[in-house]
Amino acid sequence: MNDTQAVQLLRDMLGIESLSGAEGLHADFLTGQMIAFGYTKACVDEAGNAVGEMGDPAAAVTIVLLGHQDTVPGRIAVRMEDGRLFGRGAVDAKGPLAAFTAAVARIGPRAGVRFVVIGATEEEAASSKGARHIRDRFLAEGIPSACLIGEPSGWERVTLGYKGRLLADLHVQGPCGHSAGNRLGVNEQAVHWWQGVIGYTKNYNQEREGPFRQLLPSLRSMASGSDGLSEWADLRVGLRLPPEADIPGLERELTGLAQGVSAGPAVCSLGFSGQERAWVADKNSPLVRSLLAGIRREGGRPGYLLKTGTSDMNVVAPAWNCPIAAYGPGDSSLDHTPEAIVIESRSRGWTRIGGGGGDLERRPGWRGGAGDSNSLLPRNSISDL
Repeated sequence: MNDTQAVQLLRDMLGIESLSGAEGLHADFLTGQMIAFGYTKACVDEAGNAVGEMGDPAAAVTIVLLGHQDTVPGRIAVRMEDGRLFGRGAVDAKGPLAAFTAAVARIGPRAGVRFVVIGATEEEAASSKGARHIRDRFLAEGIPSACLIGEPSGWERVTLGYKGRLLADLHVQGPCGHSAGNRLGVNEQAVHWWQGVIGYTKNYNQEREGPFRQLLPSLRSMASGSDGLSEWADLRVGLRLPPEADIPGLERELTGLAQGVSAGPAVCSLGFSGQERAWVADKNSPLVRSLLAGIRREGGRPGYLLKTGTSDMNVVAPAWNCPIAAYGPGDSSLDHTPEAIVIESRSRGWTRIGGGGGDLERRPGWRGGAGDSNSLLPRNSISDL
């Protein structure tokens, strides 16, 4: 795969809308490209994942490169402007998935090693349908030797951990009453519960430094209505969890807060979903060491990231407990924005897919060795394993 083909692959991927739960066209396209670029086999699995394999299934070493093909809503015209390729998913996370696909195509078959590149479904939804299917597949087949998650980190950074997650849905319903009356309406009760959540998290975080170690709440959505006889209010709250968070205990606390604000004839109910525990990977694993070595060879100064969001790492890492990290081109601050990724051509014939902002476009990363063009990963970082 040459530079032009690698960039065109990403551009074509960006041109196919693939919202969570509707990734089928994209999966068909990507698996077709994998076969065209020399993968041993490629298919769309039962969960809708695009799965490509390079190497013998019986190889002693299996390296999983787990990206995701779904995106959040919001159409962005695919276009090149000032060396930046715009499109929904350019950063999060078709850029990293294209990098994985191109890197393995360039590495080609290696004796004793099988590479499995996966474009998972529904990563942007709390279901993580694709990653759960892949998790269970390799629990049955055998734990991978290593797993690299495809998420933007910037070319000099390796992501070691992600926070956990808990979603809480409050529903308050009761009979209508006059706004001049002396009882709380359902909207007020819902707001009081949210204020209680804020108070609880502030108290929890008092002696915890840094956002990765704190309990971080967000108000995801709110709605209310009435049919003239009864009224209702709904809130969805997301909580980003630190590694030591007790999820059942937190659910009990939030339930107690809901019971505390319930007033009069109105009834509060609370449901929970999307539970994922935080995960922090071992920074001394062979996988991480190989990534750091590749970055240094390109003249970079590698560093680590701990992210306050969640990813498919939270799904597979606790089950597999193998060397794992997240890595990929792009500036993660552009996730879910009018995102763009840098495509820069070099005089030596190298093309780079780098970050979407800052000075990344001036850095020497995302290139391959002389004559090998662009591997889209630090040189030889995968084959070093």
